[in-house]
Amino acid sequence: MFMHTLQRLLILLFIFLSGMSYGQSAYVTRNGLVSFFSKTPLEDIKATNKKAYSTINAETGAVQFLLKMMDFEFKYSAMQEHFNDEDYMHSAKYPNALFKGFLLNKDSVDFYKPGTYSSLVEGDLTMHGITNKVKTRATLVVGNGQIIGTTVFNVKLVDYRIKVPQIVFKKIAEVIEVRVNCSYQPFKN
Repeated sequence: MFMHTLQRLLILLFIFLSGMSYGQSAYVTRNGLVSFFSKTPLEDIKATNKKAYSTINAETGAVQFLLKMMDFEFKYSAMQEHFNDEDYMHSAKYPNALFKGFLLNKDSVDFYKPGTYSSLVEGDLTMHGITNKVKTRATLVVGNGQIIGTTVFNVKLVDYRIKVPQIVFKKIAEVIEVRVNCSYQPFKN
């Protein structure tokens, strides 16, 4: 019960921060899928987070994501421990990743007409205590009372001051592929 209440408060906070009011068209997901992939000759590393919170405002084009770093799941528990420790993500100090941005061509997306739309998304990604601009192309599929949003973009570890210890340097790529797949429902208060 407490977690459900906390989730609703986080969603309301997202809506408030993105300038949405209850009369506007807000779409939300509490279980967005964000995964990343690191490919090197020695080892491939993949992790998945199925608990991303995200909102889209159909009126303003505002898009936001919040996810907890500790919610990434790996094939091996040792990878998950190393990912969250002080040598990599330092999840105790930097528990969340946050994206706040906009659909740059929101007028070309009809949120009320079934179809597949391509949109440029640009905003600020904050991770590991560092904020950088991110620009990517997203696909939005509107239909059946929901919006499915997908995108793929790359993150350079050095841009977020994520250092890879020399001992495992050849096992972790310097550029990580990030995939997002979210199914948004209309927000109901």
